[in-house]
Amino acid sequence: MILVTGTAGKTGRAVVRALVARGMAVRGLVRRPEQVRPLKSLGVQEVVVGDMRLRATMAGAVRGVRAVYHICPNMSPDELAIGQLVIAAARSAGMAHFVYHSVLHPQTEAMPHHWQKLRVEEHLFEADLPYTILQPAAYMQNVLAGWDQIVEQGVYRVPYATETRLGMVDLEDVAEVAATVLTEPGHQGATYELAGSEVLTQTEVAAILGRVLGRPVRAEVIPPAEWEQGARARGLGDYPIETLIKMFRYYERCGFWGNPNVLSWLLGRPPTTFAAFVERTIHEQRSEVAL
Repeated sequence: MILVTGTAGKTGRAVVRALVARGMAVRGLVRRPEQVRPLKSLGVQEVVVGDMRLRATMAGAVRGVRAVYHICPNMSPDELAIGQLVIAAARSAGMAHFVYHSVLHPQTEAMPHHWQKLRVEEHLFEADLPYTILQPAAYMQNVLAGWDQIVEQGVYRVPYATETRLGMVDLEDVAEVAATVLTEPGHQGATYELAGSEVLTQTEVAAILGRVLGRPVRAEVIPPAEWEQGARARGLGDYPIETLIKMFRYYERCGFWGNPNVLSWLLGRPPTTFAAFVERTIHEQRSEVAL
């Protein structure tokens, strides 16, 4: 049995699908009861409902599992405390393998959520647990938040300069690697950067979208005030908004990308290109309509 924390999010669901495809028994940890049924439909055998900030929740969640894939709630101000608690629970349970879902370049103090993940990594080094750390780049799937506007209006909007250079990774590639390190030997003690093979400006991203969609798509900057208003309307609080704004400023100033060699080695093939991701997205949507 493998425990996946934060199972209800897009990363957790992708990791679950990859593990289930390999015939693995998965236990999920979610915050709300209504999140149980969708996970069961993905093939999760057991689902624990609770708050991973609580010692009792984690003690129950780790009972009887051999490995954990730990995903912290996105943009949580409590990531370090949560990580310490999950690590302590895993140690108490005699966990055989702890895989931590970190982030590319956690050393970047200018992005607080990266810096918190670095502190969790540091704590994991000191925990005397067999571990693997995965450090993915920004997901290609993030583009889907504005998919309707891209398809219907030909506008790809981003909260940073259109010449900002990003090296995105396909979440499905990340999930495949997660399943590999959880089910195959030889990965304990490793820290793996997971970056795609392309470093694209947002203008180039828009051009690829347009080429695959067969219609012009232009990149456009979302004014900061408009982005913040939309974020608050979606229910984001002060900490995630402030943290994301710092991330956008860092992206604009420095870019955010890595080297694809490690991901290529782990996959046994080149990483998915952005064009291939867009083509797959269109195919999946057409398949859903056909059903």
